[in-house]
Amino acid sequence: MSLKEKLKSDPRIKKLVMWMIHPARRPRPRLWIRLFVNPFFHKRGKHSLVRSRQSRIDVFPYNKFDVGADSIVESFTTINNGAGDVIIGDRCRVGIGTVIIGPVTMKNGSGTGQHVFLGGFNHGYKDGNENSSKQALDVKGILIEEDAHIGANSVVVAGVTIGKRCQIGAGSVVTKSIPAYSVAVGNPCRVIKRFNFETQQWEKA
Repeated sequence: MSLKEKLKSDPRIKKLVMWMIHPARRPRPRLWIRLFVNPFFHKRGKHSLVRSRQSRIDVFPYNKFDVGADSIVESFTTINNGAGDVIIGDRCRVGIGTVIIGPVTMKNGSGTGQHVFLGGFNHGYKDGNENSSKQALDVKGILIEEDAHIGANSVVVAGVTIGKRCQIGAGSVVTKSIPAYSVAVGNPCRVIKRFNFETQQWEKA
């Protein structure tokens, strides 16, 4: 039996290990985890920059937090990989004040404007007799394809894929997947333009 399987099968050991990683009901890793453990598990590409001094990079060693080459995570961001991997590709930009709650994957060349929220899970609420904080998470993940850009103050909910080269207008609430080569805006977000490869123009949907 592997160490990971043993941890999952024995609640007492799992509880002890999790307490060592972060305090009970405090989803932020302990200082020794941030300084001495995470660097061995998380990957940083060449010339990448994470402005962590003015941000909350609450990442844990048991899930991925990878940042690709030439990517930048701006100040005042919050990133948490407790529920799933956060993977940021090459040449990506995470705008000031953005919140990323994994699982979230941003592929090469994608980016966010300022104060964007990407949440890869929802709190479970199936049992109406129990507080949602005690129920299992509904983890679905978010995928941002290559060269897609999400405008400032937008929200992207769990389970959404934003296609390649999409442009999401500022202040949008994206509740459904957006096909590649689209311009989409609004609450709820809807496609208003698509790129026509024959005419090489963006045309009204």
